Amino acid sequence: MQETLTLEIDSGLKSELDSLCRKLGMNISAAFAIFARKFISEQTTVDGDTFYSPSNIAYLEKVTAEMIQGQLNSQSMS
Repeated sequence: MQETLTLEIDSGLKSELDSLCRKLGMNISAAFAIFARKFISEQTTVDGDTFYSPSNIAYLEKVTAEMIQGQLNSQSMS
């Protein structure tokens, strides 16, 4: 089932978005649907890089410490 969504956006931003979408072979509705699916699945903002998530930071700190101590091997990186 399809729903209609109306939103307000700066005219310059809409124009740039429309141009980019056309270059990519889609329309703004398709682009927004992609954004919405990603936003829901990630449960974060668009610029919320999951690289900096607490669990990944902990992992990076662990393997960095192991590397410094000379204990890093391919099995500890999985």
